[in-house]
Amino acid sequence: MLRLVRYFGYRGLTVARAYMQYVWDPQGRKYLDAHTGHGAAFLGHQNPRVVERVRRQVEELMVCSPSFHCSVQDEALSALERIAPRHLSWVSFGSSGAEAVETALKAAWALTGRRRVVALRGSFHGRTLGALSVTWSPRHRRPFPVVEDVAWVDPGADPGEAAGYVTADTAAVIVEPVLGEGGVVPVNPELLKALREAAEERGAVFIVDEVQTGVGRCGEVWLSEALRLRPDALVAGKALGGGFPVSAVFMVDELARSLEGRHGSTFSANPLALAAVSAAVSVVVEDSVAEKARVKGSRLLAELRRRLGGARYVRSVRGLGLMVGVELRGDPGPVIRCLQERERVLALRAGVSVVRLLPPYVLDEHDIEWLAEGLERCLAGAGGL
Repeated sequence: MLRLVRYFGYRGLTVARAYMQYVWDPQGRKYLDAHTGHGAAFLGHQNPRVVERVRRQVEELMVCSPSFHCSVQDEALSALERIAPRHLSWVSFGSSGAEAVETALKAAWALTGRRRVVALRGSFHGRTLGALSVTWSPRHRRPFPVVEDVAWVDPGADPGEAAGYVTADTAAVIVEPVLGEGGVVPVNPELLKALREAAEERGAVFIVDEVQTGVGRCGEVWLSEALRLRPDALVAGKALGGGFPVSAVFMVDELARSLEGRHGSTFSANPLALAAVSAAVSVVVEDSVAEKARVKGSRLLAELRRRLGGARYVRSVRGLGLMVGVELRGDPGPVIRCLQERERVLALRAGVSVVRLLPPYVLDEHDIEWLAEGLERCLAGAGGL
């Protein structure tokens, strides 16, 4: 009997169907989803606009190499122009965030002819070998032959000290504006700006990974734009296709040209993915997704802090928009299990001690109460209040 390789621990739940912020098991029990497939369903499960556009595309064209032209390419590019940073005039598509990070790194290596990369301690950029090389956790990297020439900057470092890590042999600096897997830790904007300025001065490529923070989740379509970081490459994924597997790298001209004849992917610019991107962008723009995430995220953070602020088992409640972390004084596993089994709330961990909440932007007031009350009860049951 063929069995599925499970890269993540099995959660013991069968998901039978889903719609927007909810999923149901085969028995019809409803769960509030603050897991959303590691954040991919930020625009909601089965978002009607995305479903309808992909359904139409299935009936028209499912496979077309970017060596050929098809109309959905123009549609997706036109849609993305509504949200893409103005200074990034090229885009490369892929199927996953890790693939997009690989593309950005390859472009940097090709353009500069250098090899050294500067990354942040606590960062997570993916599990393929290039992306894994700039992922901090030794637990993820240890068994594999990753790129060794990586300099690690502490996100709590003085900005001037951090800039010193960028040298004349640095090919790229890659950062997350919020460390997701590393514990939902917003990075000091002054440190990010210092790294960006150092990269520009030394001819290195500045890459911002917004696979998790982008497309509105943190209350801005792109957090890097709000922080005025002006990256040479912006990496996007997860919510970019409304949950459909697609990623993108927005790049400056010289970076894009450095990959000509040096890179490719079978499913790059797949018609179904492009249709999903087109629909997802329309949702982001026309439903004011970033603004709603900012308002609802502020409300969720306030409610969590009100209920958990004095809890002895809670170190802090932090986040931006609808990317929220509750840091505990111990293993979050039992609390996450309690949320799923007793409160019917799906969450995930970040780092070693953080309950991470990545709900869709359609979260409502009832859902906020459901989530906060459930977390309060689970902490009380664990003796953490």
